[in-house]
Amino acid sequence: MNIILFGPPGCGKGTQSKRLVAERGWVQLSTGDMLRHARAAGTELGQRVAAIMDGGNLVSDAIVIELIEERLPEAEAAGGAIFDGFPRTVAQAQALDQLLLDRGTKVDSVVELKVNDEELVQRLVKRAEEEGRPDDTEDVIRKRLEVYYGQTAPLIPFFADQGKVKAVDGMGSMDEVAAGIAAALEEK
Repeated sequence: MNIILFGPPGCGKGTQSKRLVAERGWVQLSTGDMLRHARAAGTELGQRVAAIMDGGNLVSDAIVIELIEERLPEAEAAGGAIFDGFPRTVAQAQALDQLLLDRGTKVDSVVELKVNDEELVQRLVKRAEEEGRPDDTEDVIRKRLEVYYGQTAPLIPFFADQGKVKAVDGMGSMDEVAAGIAAALEEK
């Protein structure tokens, strides 16, 4: 099964992805984690994306799709992928659909986590303090939310037209959100 956890930065995609990995054995494909790892490792890719990430902007579709394509065999072997933070644009969604089609599979479900914007800002500021994330200043967080609503939110109609979107309240406890996701994945 291939699912997309969808929602603005800080809505809990990463936390819930990790739970799904533990519970179902699927592979989390978090482009944000992959990019932060490349940056921290000082790789050529990491150096290219550092300035883009620091400004709160999106990394190019070509780079992100390359990262995803490299990890798909691992996800297939595990029985499923959890796309976390990808796709972020309609072009990426179209590329993902084609990439999966070429491999004889598809996106099965899109779970949209809904969270209040001010709650998101507070969550991300707190996370930045706890984890020392340089890309999570309040100004950058607000910029990332603007980018999300301008470039990523249009994916909801793209996947809704395919009948794949299921909304889950992301304002509850981690366990309540996990239960909402489990219920959404059982829906047909």
